[in-house]
Amino acid sequence: MRRRDVAELLALAALWGGSFLFMRIAVPAFGPFALAFLRVFGAAMLLVPLLGVRGELVALREHWRPIAIVGFVNSALPFLCFAYAALTINAGVSAIFNSATPLFAAIVAWLWLADRMTPWRVAGLAIGFAGVIWLGWDKASFGAGGSASAIAACLLATMSYGIAPSLTKRHLSGVPPLAIAAGSQLAAAVFLVAPAVLAWPAVAPSASAWLMMALLAFLGTGLAYVLYFRLIANAGPANAVAVTYLIPIFAVLWGGVFLGERVTVTLIAGCLVIFVGTALATGVLQPGPVRRGETAAQ
Repeated sequence: MRRRDVAELLALAALWGGSFLFMRIAVPAFGPFALAFLRVFGAAMLLVPLLGVRGELVALREHWRPIAIVGFVNSALPFLCFAYAALTINAGVSAIFNSATPLFAAIVAWLWLADRMTPWRVAGLAIGFAGVIWLGWDKASFGAGGSASAIAACLLATMSYGIAPSLTKRHLSGVPPLAIAAGSQLAAAVFLVAPAVLAWPAVAPSASAWLMMALLAFLGTGLAYVLYFRLIANAGPANAVAVTYLIPIFAVLWGGVFLGERVTVTLIAGCLVIFVGTALATGVLQPGPVRRGETAAQ
């Protein structure tokens, strides 16, 4: 990758890692439904005009049904789940569970799109899920007000994220990526507006809570999508997916610096196990000699 691409990759990881920090601070004031709605609504307000400037609104009109489904699967449901989880568990733990998304994506692609699964990829799935179970078991508390439901919400969000790539590939191939991003945020806002109104906070959120919400919507969602699709276009999907491995690093860093969240040995070890499993399952890490005539991935 070019230096500019590397810089944008790091910026994207910092933004998406920061989104877990923004949620952790803002969700007590807004609640999960209102925060998830405001997040996608703000992102849509940024992305839809940009789509109009690029003259791609027609793609949104022509493919609005599958884009709406992607909006629910890839934004409305996972954003709500992670907002709910942020009430209980810290930013770093949520981000580490999020890093297991490629594990679920690999399974869905295998079952739905007949994507080829090598023995090493199957081993990666087993290792990655072992890391998820280990970390979840270590962090779970099954008593009243415990974190078990929050961890379940993280895993539901991760599974939902894992479905989205295959859904997009199956029904939205050839559609401009920005149209999918903008339309999915707009559709997610439509899905969430009614429950957000019903669950709107009785006490007006503070100015600092509104600031965190704005950062989550415009930076952690809207701008992040723009950077992500720039990376796909300039550096390719294989390089863009590397952001998955960097997000937890920034989330743990931001959580430690701004919230004083403690980094434990188990947290680091569980994170590394998930990373290794994910790298194997997605083919990023391919043990064995490189065949003659082939070059290693750059």
